[in-house]
Amino acid sequence: MDPYGYHDFSDSRYLPDDTLTTPQGDTPEDILRRYWGYDSFRPCQRDIIDSVLQGRDTIGLLPTGGGKSVTFQVPAMLLPGLTLVVTPLISLMKDQVDNLLARGIRGACLHSGQSRAERNYALERADAGRLRLLYIAPERLASEDFLRRMAQWRISLVVVDEAHCISRWGYDFRPSYLNIGILRERFPATPVLALTATATPEVTADIATQLRMKSPAQFSLSFRRDNISFLVRHDEDKLGATVTALRRVSGTAIVYVRSRRRTREIAAELSRQGIPAGYYHAGLDPEAKSQAQDAWREGRTRVIVATNAFGMGIDKADVRMVIHYDLPSTLEDYYQEAGRAGRDGRPAFAVVLVRTSDKAALTRRIAESYPPLEFISRVYELAAVSLDLGIGEGYGRTFEFRPEVLAERHGLREGQVRAALAILSRSGYIEYTDETGTRSRVMILESRAGLYNLNLDAVAENVLRTLLREYPGLFADFVTISEALIARRINVNQEDVYQALLQLRRLGVLAYVPMSCSPFIHWSRSREETHRLLIPKAVYQERRAALEERIAAMKSFAFDHGLDCRVNHILRYFGETPTAPCGKCDICRGREAATAHLGPKEISERIAAQFASAEGGRIAAETLLAPFGRRRTEAVGVLRALIDKGVYEVDGTWICLPGRRN
Repeated sequence: MDPYGYHDFSDSRYLPDDTLTTPQGDTPEDILRRYWGYDSFRPCQRDIIDSVLQGRDTIGLLPTGGGKSVTFQVPAMLLPGLTLVVTPLISLMKDQVDNLLARGIRGACLHSGQSRAERNYALERADAGRLRLLYIAPERLASEDFLRRMAQWRISLVVVDEAHCISRWGYDFRPSYLNIGILRERFPATPVLALTATATPEVTADIATQLRMKSPAQFSLSFRRDNISFLVRHDEDKLGATVTALRRVSGTAIVYVRSRRRTREIAAELSRQGIPAGYYHAGLDPEAKSQAQDAWREGRTRVIVATNAFGMGIDKADVRMVIHYDLPSTLEDYYQEAGRAGRDGRPAFAVVLVRTSDKAALTRRIAESYPPLEFISRVYELAAVSLDLGIGEGYGRTFEFRPEVLAERHGLREGQVRAALAILSRSGYIEYTDETGTRSRVMILESRAGLYNLNLDAVAENVLRTLLREYPGLFADFVTISEALIARRINVNQEDVYQALLQLRRLGVLAYVPMSCSPFIHWSRSREETHRLLIPKAVYQERRAALEERIAAMKSFAFDHGLDCRVNHILRYFGETPTAPCGKCDICRGREAATAHLGPKEISERIAAQFASAEGGRIAAETLLAPFGRRRTEAVGVLRALIDKGVYEVDGTWICLPGRRN
C-alpha cells in the first residue's frame, strides 16, 4: 500500500486483458458459477447456450425475468473471439457493461452519447482483442468506416437484443435495425442469436427473415406466469384504489404511470398515507435516479412510482405487486412491465386500474404517437433552426436537445414533439434519445510513479486519494464514480469535488467525463430542405395501423367483460394455446364465486344456454368449460352424462349438437 492507499495494479487481476483466457475444458456451468455465483441455469437458458456454442442461428423467446443476458454472456466467455451485441437501449447497454466489469469480464459499449475519446478507447480495445463483449447501437452499422474496422475483429457471435425491433410487424419497429442484416454478409459463418421478451408468431418468423437466419433453432418459455394474479379493477378513484391495494398486499411494489409529473405527485401522496414511496423517470439526473433506484432495491422505500423508463435490467426478485395506474398502449408493453412482479416464484399481483375515460384516452394516443406529417416536418425544421444548422449541415454532429423547450417556445404539445422526433429517428434523419443516465466516469492517465510528483492543493489531493481507495480498476478502464460519495468521504461540498476533478483533468492526471442529464440529438444525415423529407410508409402509415390494432387488443383486455380468462387472452395474443383458465385473475375469481352454488341441474342449464347462441351448433370443449372455473370437474361430469344420453356429440376437441359434426 502506497501513501495514496491504492491497490497494487501490477497484480494480474487488474490487467486490461485479464479475462481473455478461459481454462480449457470449462463448461457453461463452470462459467456461471465462477462469474455469477449460480450452480444451475434457469429453464431454456442452457438450451440456447448449447445451440449457440454449436454454431447455430438461434431465436430465444424469454419473457421478462427469464434471464436473456446470461444466454450470450456465458458463451462469450467460452468462445475464442468477440461477442458483438446490438441493442437499442443505451441505459441498458451501460448497465450491462458496468455489471460485466464488476464481475471481472471485459466489456465495452459504443453509442452516440459518448465522447470521441471514450469511443476511440473502446474501439482500440476491440482492435487489440482485449474485449469479450462489445455493445453497439444499430445505427453504428450504417457506417462503412466502422464496418471496415470491424472486419479486422474476430467476431465469434452476433447477438441481437430486443429483436422484435427488426420486424415491421413488431410493436417497436426501428428501421435502423434493418442495418443488422449486413452482418450476415460480412460474417456469413458467424452464428446469430436473436433475443426478445415479447413476440407474436408473425413477428418471430419476420425476425428470422430479416436477420437472414439459416434454419434457426427456436427456444421459448411459456408466457404463462402461474404465480401472478392478473387483476383489472374499474374504479374512478384510482389513487384510492392504489392505496387500498398496497395496504392489502405487503412487500415491494412498482406503480407505473405515463406522466413524469404524476410520478412525483403520487409518490408524495403515498408517503403522506404512510406508504414509503419514491419516484423515477427519464428526466431525473443520474444521481437522483441512482438514489431512487438504490433506496427501492434496498427496501428503504417500499414503492417506486415510475414511467416505463424504469425496469429494464432491474433484477429485483421479490416485487409483490405491479400496479398500472395508467393503461399501457400495447399488451407487449403491459406484459413486460407486469412480468417484473414475482420473479422469485412466490405469489404476486399485477393490477390494472381503469376508469371510464381511459378507453377514449387510449384512442387519443394514436394521434399523439403519429401526429400529421406536416407537423413532423415542422418539428424537423424548428429543431435544425434552434441548433443553428443550415441546409446541408449537421452530418455526424451531436447536440444537447430539450424537446420540452422547443414545444414551449413554439406553442406545441410536448408529447407530439417527442413522437415526431421518434418518427424522424426511425426514418433515418436523426437519432434522438432521452436516455440520459450517464454517470460520471474517471480513468487514471498518469503513471503510478508520476503520482508522487504532483503539486496539488489539499482538496485535489484528498479527492485523488479517495478515488484510488474507493474505486479499483482506475488504471485499466473508465470507472463510474459518485462526486457526492467522494464529498462525504472528505467532508467537502460536491462543487469542490467537481472543481478538483476538473483540475486533475487539466493537469493530465486523469480523464474525467462528468455526468450528463440532457437528452441529445444526433444528425445521422445533413439537414435536408423540409419539402424533401420523406417519411417511409413502413414508418408512418403501416406503423400507425399496427398501433391501432394493438390498442384495440389492449382495450379488449381491459374493457371486454366477455373474456373467459385474462391470462388466456394474453396467451392467445402471443400465439399460445391455453390448456385451462388460470383460476386466479379477476374474471376467474368472479366466475368461481358465481358458480359456487351450482348443482348438476344448473350446470346443465348453463351448458344449454351456451349452445343457444353457438354458431353452427358447435363449441370448443375448452370454451364450453371455461365459465365453470374451479367447478370444472363437476361440469365435465355433467357434460359426459349429457353426451352419453345423446344430448351432445364429440367431434375431436369440439362439442356439437346432434348431427352437427363435420
